[in-house]
Amino acid sequence: MNPRSDTPQAVPAARRPGRPAGRRTGDPQSREKILAAAKRQFADRAYLGTTIRGVAAEAGLDPAVVHHYFGTKRALFTACIELPTEFLTALSTLVGTQDADLGERIAKLYLGLWDNPATGPQLRAMVRSAMSDDEAAEVLREFLTATVLRPVAAAIGRPDAPLRLALAASQLVGLAAARNLLGIAPLAEAEVDDLAAWVAPAIQRYLTGPAPK
Repeated sequence: MNPRSDTPQAVPAARRPGRPAGRRTGDPQSREKILAAAKRQFADRAYLGTTIRGVAAEAGLDPAVVHHYFGTKRALFTACIELPTEFLTALSTLVGTQDADLGERIAKLYLGLWDNPATGPQLRAMVRSAMSDDEAAEVLREFLTATVLRPVAAAIGRPDAPLRLALAASQLVGLAAARNLLGIAPLAEAEVDDLAAWVAPAIQRYLTGPAPK
């Protein structure tokens, strides 16, 4: 019979509960790998078809690592939503000018994001996900309200600015969805400058025109 020892025996690291064997949760590149994989999957599969397990597999990590950094799929989707700082700054500057070509310049700025290979896939992921799931729609709505609608409405400086901006946004988002998500011809083949010229009068009226009686 072995003598009883009062010293606790060390548990081998590979058997410790809650820590996947062979995984390095402290890897400084893990978060970036997860975000890159998540952005691709949200773009390809929308919110409903994207899973923590699938993102982890594409990133080459254990699902526990994804939960470690982001917790839930909603939090992961929130972390994937972003717009270029340059776009937000330019948009706020434009609406503050009230120039005669404001509508056309905003349309070019926004539609150009969709054609940009660096930002287009993320925009498609955001909108496609919001159209497929109520939770994703809520996340996107909260993000756009906080980062775009409120700041830009303040730059417009009118009491009815939130409504004006929402009307302009609905026009542009609908156009981009028809062109870049649904691929409706001839919108899908049209040049950004041509489309901007077509929708410019409506955007201009929403932002600077007199309110309807």
